[in-house]
Amino acid sequence: MNWGTDLWDQYDVIDKHTQSGLDLMERYIKFVKERTEIEQSYAKQLRNLTKKYAKRGNKDEQDCKYSNYSSFQDILNELNDYAGQRELIAENMVEGICNDLSKYLQDLKQDRKMFLLDVKKGQQTLESSLKHLETVKKRFAKEWAEVEKANQHVEKFENDLYATKIDVEKAKQNALGRTRTAEDCRNDYAAELQKYNKEKNSFYLVEIPLIYNKLQDLDERRIRRLAEGYCQFSDIEKKVLPIITRCLEGISSAGAKIDEKQDSLLFIEQHKSGFERPADLEFEDYSQGMKPANSETTLNPPKLRPKLWLFKKHKQPPPEPDFSHLPPEQRRKKLQGKIEDINKELQKQQDQSEALEKMKGVYEQNPQMGDPSSLEPRITETSQKIGQLKGELVKYETWLSEAGGGEEYSVPTNNNTQHGAVTTTEPSQNIYSEFDEFEDIETPVGLCTALYTFEGNSEGTISITEGELLTVMETDKGDGWMRVLKATGEEGYIPSSYVQLTS
Repeated sequence: MNWGTDLWDQYDVIDKHTQSGLDLMERYIKFVKERTEIEQSYAKQLRNLTKKYAKRGNKDEQDCKYSNYSSFQDILNELNDYAGQRELIAENMVEGICNDLSKYLQDLKQDRKMFLLDVKKGQQTLESSLKHLETVKKRFAKEWAEVEKANQHVEKFENDLYATKIDVEKAKQNALGRTRTAEDCRNDYAAELQKYNKEKNSFYLVEIPLIYNKLQDLDERRIRRLAEGYCQFSDIEKKVLPIITRCLEGISSAGAKIDEKQDSLLFIEQHKSGFERPADLEFEDYSQGMKPANSETTLNPPKLRPKLWLFKKHKQPPPEPDFSHLPPEQRRKKLQGKIEDINKELQKQQDQSEALEKMKGVYEQNPQMGDPSSLEPRITETSQKIGQLKGELVKYETWLSEAGGGEEYSVPTNNNTQHGAVTTTEPSQNIYSEFDEFEDIETPVGLCTALYTFEGNSEGTISITEGELLTVMETDKGDGWMRVLKATGEEGYIPSSYVQLTS
């Protein structure tokens, strides 16, 4: 069954139906475009969201060492990849559906317009032939009527007794001429009628079926292509589903890999000082006449810093940033972190150097792309940076080896005093072996006023009263304690937050 056979007389219906099909395709293209806009907006919002909650800065990088922090960062990365797949869906829909269907739709519109125009032309030609046939037919009818009228005149003159023979002959000649003219019109009418019937049969039996069948094929091709577009709407998303699934699985894996015990252990390793807890206080038997410990007794403050202020001071410039002022465990971690930072920067500079060398090679092979000599300053600068970083790396690795390899390491020092060194390989060595004899008394570094009352119950600490004026002998080294001298001559450690410096 086809349109040319069954719908040969339904031009208006076919016109309306094919136009409706093209309108549907146009609506679908518009629908897909709006869908892509939603996908693009969704992807953009997801990217902004991940960027908003992404970690930045050194402190955040340290936090990311914990599994619960790093897992959240992994989730943000996976979500960012997920947003990229949504963008890919939008791009493929625009290219594979909207653009292709729009181009195909324009071709269909052009073909449909041409086919319908052919039908119109055929109908106009047939109508013109019919009008000409009607004109010839009317002329034939008119001439035949004149023939009958002329024959009636002949008959009238023949029956008229007063008519002459000449009048009769003249009437017969006129009738004969009319008859010949009518015969010619009859023949013209027959010829035009035959021609019209031939054109009409050709139009309705050949041209119309052919054009309508082409319109049917056009409409079926439109339907098939639209069906493919419907399937593409799903297939485009199906193609990225495996990647989307991996993103979602990555998010689940990020949550599953969190190890709370490991995080706690890492936190302990990062922040433990390595010092022993304060020893028990010894019993002081006053009944035997023993005097309480005075300020000259070696104190054992919370950080166990040796009380060596009565010894000679060795003035020296501030030490290099080897973190020697920190406890051993914290020093090692600081040095390791510094080495990691240097390695990252070194790798970055090496990658940049490699890229510059490759670009230089491309310029040398293709001078039209750029001047190789223009890259020399950047290459030289990068090489210098790499050399500096390697030097720093060796320096920090040496310090790390000293701090963690069982070799000598410095006890915590301040900016003005060098206490000496403690050698772990000789535990029986006297810690005062490298100090000179008593020569002078330590110089105070300032004054402070007690903001609160503090009861110094631990060994090495002293009690203070709110409002009491104190002499600062040693400032806070980052552990929250400072050493002060009271007006009574008693000396010891107090919390730094309990006083306010006055000078």
